[in-house]
Amino acid sequence: MYYQKEIIEVLQKCHTSKQGLSKQQVEKHQQQYGYNVLDEGKKDSCLMIFLKQFQDLLVIILISAAIISGISHQFESALVIIFVIIMNAILGTVQTVKAEKSLKSLKDLSVPQVKVIRDNHLQEINSTQLTVGDIVQIEAGDMISGDGRIIECSALKTNESALTGEVESVDKTSDRLYHTVMINDQINMVFSGTLVTQGTGQYVVTKVGMNTEMGKIASLLNNAQQRKTPLQINLDDFSKKLSIVIVIICILVLCLNLFLAKKTLLDSLMIAVALAVAAIPEALGSIVTIVLSMSTQKMVKDNAIIKNLNSVESLGCVSIICSDKTGTLTQNKMTIQSIYFYNQTIDMNQMNSLYHDHNVFLKACLLCNNAQISDTQRIGDPTELALIDFVHRHTKNDTHFQNTAIRTQELPFDSDRKLMSVASLHHLYTKGAPDIIIQRCQSILVNGRKEILSQRHIESIKKKNQDYAHHGLRVLGLAYKDFQNKQIHKNDENNLTFIGLVALIDPPRVESSTAVKQCIAAGIKPIMITGDHIITARSIAEKIGIYHNDDLSIEGKELEKMSDTELNEKLPYISVYARVSPEHKIRIVKAWQKKGQIVAMTGDGVNDAPALKQSDIGIAMGKGGTEVSKDAADMILTDDNFATIVKAIMTGRNVYQHIKNSIHYLLSGNFAGIICVFLASLLLLPTPFYPVHLLFMNLITDSLPAIAIGMEPNHNDVLKEKPRRMNDSLLSRTLLLEIGYEGIVIALCTMCSYLMGLKMDSLTASTMAFSTICLARLLHGLNCRSDDSLVHIGLFSNMPSLYAFFIGFILLHIILFIPFLHSLFMIHPITLLQLLCIYAFSLIPTLIIQLRKMYTK
Repeated sequence: MYYQKEIIEVLQKCHTSKQGLSKQQVEKHQQQYGYNVLDEGKKDSCLMIFLKQFQDLLVIILISAAIISGISHQFESALVIIFVIIMNAILGTVQTVKAEKSLKSLKDLSVPQVKVIRDNHLQEINSTQLTVGDIVQIEAGDMISGDGRIIECSALKTNESALTGEVESVDKTSDRLYHTVMINDQINMVFSGTLVTQGTGQYVVTKVGMNTEMGKIASLLNNAQQRKTPLQINLDDFSKKLSIVIVIICILVLCLNLFLAKKTLLDSLMIAVALAVAAIPEALGSIVTIVLSMSTQKMVKDNAIIKNLNSVESLGCVSIICSDKTGTLTQNKMTIQSIYFYNQTIDMNQMNSLYHDHNVFLKACLLCNNAQISDTQRIGDPTELALIDFVHRHTKNDTHFQNTAIRTQELPFDSDRKLMSVASLHHLYTKGAPDIIIQRCQSILVNGRKEILSQRHIESIKKKNQDYAHHGLRVLGLAYKDFQNKQIHKNDENNLTFIGLVALIDPPRVESSTAVKQCIAAGIKPIMITGDHIITARSIAEKIGIYHNDDLSIEGKELEKMSDTELNEKLPYISVYARVSPEHKIRIVKAWQKKGQIVAMTGDGVNDAPALKQSDIGIAMGKGGTEVSKDAADMILTDDNFATIVKAIMTGRNVYQHIKNSIHYLLSGNFAGIICVFLASLLLLPTPFYPVHLLFMNLITDSLPAIAIGMEPNHNDVLKEKPRRMNDSLLSRTLLLEIGYEGIVIALCTMCSYLMGLKMDSLTASTMAFSTICLARLLHGLNCRSDDSLVHIGLFSNMPSLYAFFIGFILLHIILFIPFLHSLFMIHPITLLQLLCIYAFSLIPTLIIQLRKMYTK
């Protein structure tokens, strides 16, 4: 067992060293041990997916129609129905397989990155490329990839609840264990899927993929079932209720034809089945899935990875955005703006490593730092990268500095202390929040001498700190002391000597201001939640428009003192929260949710994960975010940009509107078909549609235009509307009246065409009714693109809708004018005059609907 071996033994067994694997070794190990991936759960084969297509209620009705057609000696119709059923099943199978591939590609986009040492160089790779023998470097916020034996660590803690169920973080060591112990007590090992909550360290990978401890229980992860979105559940529920209503109407029509019209049982069944096929909006579920899937692909191009379809719907309801400042609202490109030693602010060009005070300052900047810079990569926090750049610029010719700036131990930063300390050859250097640093100091460095830190010194430092913060600068305090101990402890961070302040700027993103304005116009309240100083936070918030004169800004300690009642009263007026803890973030989210608001929360750290889970939409940062935060989030921003959130909300609102328009189209067309069949039954007239006609309508005039409506370009106008509530009904009273009105208009025009054809014979009447309703519904697809008229939105602004119309138009005319298809589709040859009547009656509904839209608008 690796935990019972010395580090050198483990390295030898894994055929590696502390310098890492070479390129040739990596390739050899990957061939030998495989890649670091877990096998996915058993998925349905293509054949099984194909067979499952026949479980649908509509398919069962269609099979019934085919059987009845065969018994009625309408063999051509029966063959067409069977052919269409099989084609639909094939299309459904292809769509399902493509959807699975699409989800896999999205999953691949969010593969965690790991920092490994290979060929004695630190580099970032995809966790899937990890192999046995790799040396991995970790710090707080990292997700462990592969199982491994710790070879170096400093104050390292990991949370192994995903593996063991134990909530408390485990203290880790690099020491050998001599007794056989369970996983919970293997404190010199780290395990795949667990997370680093504190400290830094290195481990050698001993197992990858399915051989890891997590791999052994991977089957439990694969049992998770994919949930349907709330919209799909609502639609399924609606379809079931509609089906019950249709069954009742079908039974009524069957009885009317049997007992009143005195038709045969087979003819009566054919009419009832035709009515059922006409009424059921079978394309609803697949169209919703297609539209949502296409939207997630669009959002990837807009730098937003959606982890589940449910989030696309929820985005349209967001009314509060709680955003972090650094990197989201700002550029996350830190540059040093000013340096302060006691009573003097010096120009950066005046820095000289030969001066004692400057030398100590530069060593503190370099040593209290975990960033890494090479010719090909820059790895680390932007602030630390800026400090390293600054040090290199002023010490490149100072060999003495480079030889003495050596790190021996580290006490990593954590959010409780707000400090980071390192030991060098003879000193301890500490970096952290200025207000915390001052509390830990007893002396101050002034022109090479240490003076007792007086109240006058403290007031001067605090004044400068506030001045920096007021101008939106991020300020770090630096301190040091003589230190000879072998191990650093937290209580060593006392009795320090204050060195100085370094002020850095992270300017607001150019697009942040516009994005904030769009939020406010859309009825969304943007809120800044940050760990920064309140003055700095307020300054940035003011620049980009989040904070206004009448708004409030509070710190975490003020929030703690507030009762729930007091917070509830002040909540709408607070725009900036500074110096907050993870518990504060959760409290803020819950307070807004109690007010019935839908909250989006951004985060990038380990401590943000609980708030991301609590929020309605958790948004993690793809560049600077920890793997823990990405795992907890619903959406990942690949560019860490606030403006991308606004784009995603706009997409969410547009998607909802597109789906609503598609449903509007389907239901109004289906309602027209129901009215026609029902009227013909009441008036004891021959059936206006045969099952094969309705199949054509469902396959062509339902699906193609409905999908095209879902591809309508996104409109910025949706950001001028207030957010919708999560429980808002999809089918409002207004929409139902609209569906009813449009269905009646299409049905009346179809019946006029039918009655004109009935003067010749019933087959001509059926042909004219079928052709009229098909063309009317194809044209109606253009009506349902928007609440505005085509004059306003433009006929050519959605080309897929025109393609859908022309494909349907051409296919209809192929059926009408190719003789050998007539018997298959129950078509009677028509004259030019009849064709012109079909065109006229199919165009009238669109003219009426468009004129009404222009008049009402």
